[in-house]
Amino acid sequence: MSGAVTGAIVVPLFILLMVVAPMWLGMHYSAKKQRLGALDDDQAAELERLSQAAERMGQRIETLEAILDAETPGWRTRAGRNT
Repeated sequence: MSGAVTGAIVVPLFILLMVVAPMWLGMHYSAKKQRLGALDDDQAAELERLSQAAERMGQRIETLEAILDAETPGWRTRAGRNT
């Protein structure tokens, strides 16, 4: 009788620990990693603002280089740049 009771407890406990627990832990930490990796609204807005500022800065640099090319044709070689 006690062997049947022990088996009735040990087998489900074994299945729980060997199958269910690892799956639950994997899903738990996977979801946690996704939440930590995602940007919140403030971070996304700041990233967008910085991206737009970098785009504007790139356009300004291109404009300044075009002006320098027109007014001082050899400025790139004197500055050590060959682009």
